[in-house]
Amino acid sequence: MLDIADELNRWVEQGRDFAVATVVGVGGSAPRQPGAALAVDRDGTAIGSVSGGCVEGAVYELCQQALETGEPVLEQFGYSDEDAFAVGLTCGGIIDILVTPVRTSAPEPSQGPDDPPAPVDSTSGTLVAAVAAAVTAEAAALARIVSGPAELLGRALLVRADGSHTGSLGGHPALDRTAVEEARALLDAGRTTTVEIGADGSQCGVPLTLLVESSVPPPRMLVFGAIDFAAALVRAGKFLGYHVTVCDARPVFATRARFPDADEIVIDWPHRYLDSQELDSRAVLCVLTHDAKFDVPLLERALRLPVAYVGAMGSRRTHLDRLRRLREAGLTDLELNRLRSPIGLDLGARTPEETALSIAAEIVATRRGGTGVPLTGAHTPIHHDTSVTTRRIGSVA
Repeated sequence: MLDIADELNRWVEQGRDFAVATVVGVGGSAPRQPGAALAVDRDGTAIGSVSGGCVEGAVYELCQQALETGEPVLEQFGYSDEDAFAVGLTCGGIIDILVTPVRTSAPEPSQGPDDPPAPVDSTSGTLVAAVAAAVTAEAAALARIVSGPAELLGRALLVRADGSHTGSLGGHPALDRTAVEEARALLDAGRTTTVEIGADGSQCGVPLTLLVESSVPPPRMLVFGAIDFAAALVRAGKFLGYHVTVCDARPVFATRARFPDADEIVIDWPHRYLDSQELDSRAVLCVLTHDAKFDVPLLERALRLPVAYVGAMGSRRTHLDRLRRLREAGLTDLELNRLRSPIGLDLGARTPEETALSIAAEIVATRRGGTGVPLTGAHTPIHHDTSVTTRRIGSVA
C-alpha cells in the first residue's frame, strides 16, 4: 500500500474515502510482490496495480464492494485453464489480495459546514497515519492481519523506529507487543515480508499472519566523478527511485547545470566525503572517475562498507592496475571480490545513456538476485526477490 502513498495522501487531504487492495501473499510467477496496491475512491478513480493488468478489473469491483459494505475482503486469484475467460493470472502464479475500506475525516454530506468531522475508525486512522509517514519519508512499518480470526482481518498497527506505535491489532495486548517487535526488526532491515504467528503467540487461540510493510527513506546512490556518463547514470538512478548524490573534487565539473536531476551535488574529495556519510545496506556506490588518485582511497573505504553495490568504471587494464594498488593498500581478496569492475553488464553499450542502462541493470540484478542472462531459453525464475520472505513465530500447528 505504501508504494502509492503520495497519491493516497492527496486523497486523504481532499477528504476522499477509498478502498485499498494490497497484495498480501504470492505463489509461483506472480507479477507483483507483497505490498503492491491498487486503490479506488467513491468516484471510481483508480490508482496503482496489483497484477500488471491480469485481475485489475475484479479487484476494482472488490474495492467498490468494500466501500459499500465497510468491511475488508480477502480474495485469492490464480490461473484457470478450464475457462479462458475466468479471472486469473495468465503467468500461472497465485496472489492473495486484502481489500480494506479507508474512511477519512471529511464530514458526511448531511453535515453542516460548522459540524465536527465524522470520526475515523481505528483501522482507517492507522492507515492514514501510515500514508502520512511514507510521504514524509519517516521510517515506519505497517503491520496488518491478513489471515486469522475474521473479526481481526485487516486490523493495523503502525510502528515507528523508536518503538512507539499507532493503532492496535485488536487481539490480546501480547499480540501487539509481538507485532511491534517484529515490525521494528523488519524496519531496521528495510524489508517487507509476512510473519506467521502461532496460536500460542497470537493469544487468539488460532494462528494468524501479518503483512509488515516497511517505509524507509529512498536508498542512496552515490556517483563519484562528474563526467558525461555520470549525468546519464543520475537520470537512471532517479528513475529507479534512488536519492542520487554526485561527488567530485573539481568544482568546474560538479555543477547544477550539468546535473539538474541530482538530489545533491558535493564538491569534495570522494574518499573524504564518503568518510562523512552513514550508509545503510541498500546504498549503491558508482565510481566513474577512473583516476587512481581518486579511485584507490575511495575504493579502499567503500569495499569495507556494508553497502549493496560498489562498481568502478575503467578498462580491463585499468581494473588490473586498480586491484594491484588496492592489494598494496591492504584489501583482502574477499573484499576485492565485492568490486564490480569493469562496471555494468555486457550490453555492448557505447553512449552515456547505454552505459547508464548497463550499470543500472547490474544494480537491479545484484539487488534482486538476477543472473543478467537473457530470459529466452533460460531456466531461471523470471521474478527474483530476495527481500520478501516469510517469518514464523511460535507454533503454527
